Amino acid sequence: MPQMLSSRAELQQHYDAMWQQARAKFALQQFDTDPYLQGKADNRYGITLLARPSTKVKQQILQQLVPLQQLDPRQYLYPASDIHLTVLSLISCVAGFRLAEIQPEPYIALIRQALADSGPLQLKFSGITASASSVLVQGFFADAGLNQLRERLRQLFGQSGLRHSIDQRYPLQTAHLTVLRFSQSPAQPGPLLKHLDALRHCDFGQCTIDELELVGNDWYQRQQNTVLLQRLALG
Repeated sequence: MPQMLSSRAELQQHYDAMWQQARAKFALQQFDTDPYLQGKADNRYGITLLARPSTKVKQQILQQLVPLQQLDPRQYLYPASDIHLTVLSLISCVAGFRLAEIQPEPYIALIRQALADSGPLQLKFSGITASASSVLVQGFFADAGLNQLRERLRQLFGQSGLRHSIDQRYPLQTAHLTVLRFSQSPAQPGPLLKHLDALRHCDFGQCTIDELELVGNDWYQRQQNTVLLQRLALG
């Protein structure tokens, strides 16, 4: 596993590298579009431990992103109800998975054990970065609390024998929020990129996270497909 990103400077370097790679592709009109957003049948499902930013932060994000949707309404802009921070994906979304395949109680008990010494998380959201398929809001943590919580969860689940797929896709190190996905190649890439460039250093605010949610979810965390398994207090 790569060394965890522990400081704002390290996180910013990571986000900058993501942006530079994605921005170079965008300039060549190389967008990774999502076939599931174009109507392809989608039965991917999983289990996630997540946090939700404050209403004020979400409002600020959507206010700045509305012009992107006006430029190209075909792109998928996350509604406020679906914007989230993934603390850890316990069972990554896979085709055909159903909640009936697991018992939630042992998962909840293990998470409570991991949270025993965890206090509220202080997060700041500033600027955007991207991948070839999506636009992300950059999140920064005030201390090592989030990384420490993730490491405790990794250790406990690794020793538990419970079904999980933690870090099988990639080791989660950041505090980003996915806010837009490309369903089709943009009709007006020039104006879209100009607006993205303007958002690179936009301040979206900060908030305190004092509660996590364990949920069953689809790939996009759509509210209508989300099943709340447990709310868990921090501190």
